[in-house]
Amino acid sequence: MDLNKKLYIEVQKNINQMPGANDIVLRPRFKKELNKNNEVLLKAFEDSKTEQSDFIVTRIDNHVFIKFPKKEQQFWTPQLHLEIDEVDEKTSILHGLFGPNPTVWTMFMFLHFIVACLFIGFGIWAYTNWKLGEDFIIQISIMVLMVIIWFTLYFAGSIGKSSSKNEMHKLNDFMNGVLEKTGIDLTQK
Repeated sequence: MDLNKKLYIEVQKNINQMPGANDIVLRPRFKKELNKNNEVLLKAFEDSKTEQSDFIVTRIDNHVFIKFPKKEQQFWTPQLHLEIDEVDEKTSILHGLFGPNPTVWTMFMFLHFIVACLFIGFGIWAYTNWKLGEDFIIQISIMVLMVIIWFTLYFAGSIGKSSSKNEMHKLNDFMNGVLEKTGIDLTQK
């Protein structure tokens, strides 16, 4: 069995399918306990900056960000955010999150927020007009439009995620390669 097969399988599950309650998750995540101190792992990712040029690796405290170079980035190009926390002297927990650039994600969530506020606002206006016995068809129409926009935003995010699966695989393979260099035995748990 490949040294990092278990971690790879966990990430694949998150990338390819999200059953049940996770159906609306647009940013796949994973978690793995590793048999190395977090500083060793963080140092390995920091060293990988100079050993390759396919990815931009940035470390801030116990967070590692792995991105594609600017020339290869598109609107929904993913990045991998790793948080490597120390459990004890010999063990650490790796939390991973695939997602678009934080600026893109913030804009995407801002659009959701605006749509939600407009939906609630027009809902209040429609209710007020209904109670006053006035016409409220315009407000209801705009509320229906907001629901359609909500679904459009969700499907746009889903399409963005599915179109970037190959890039997520590349990020995952790079992460696995760095972890493999540290001698981690991912088959133990």
